[in-house]
Amino acid sequence: MAKRPRHYSPELRAEVVKYVLDDGHTCAQAARAFNLVAETIRNWVNAEKEKRKGNTPEAREAVDRAQLAELERKVKELEAENSFLKKAAAYFAKEQG
Repeated sequence: MAKRPRHYSPELRAEVVKYVLDDGHTCAQAARAFNLVAETIRNWVNAEKEKRKGNTPEAREAVDRAQLAELERKVKELEAENSFLKKAAAYFAKEQG
């Protein structure tokens, strides 16, 4: 008969993940310390790493570069539109006068 999966509290998961990721212990050490299965801890740690991926300095820098490129593109577009509107305003001002 298959065993039912155990359910662990979010607090326990957070504590174990912190023990591994922030305190520098291995999954095996955490398994012994918390009397859990190492593979379960490894799954939790991998999930947390995926969650944290966007919070690394490199990831933030890449996002900043992408945003800067987008803003520079938008500025060029708006400058072109502004130039066109100035020319159109001058043209219609001559036509009125």
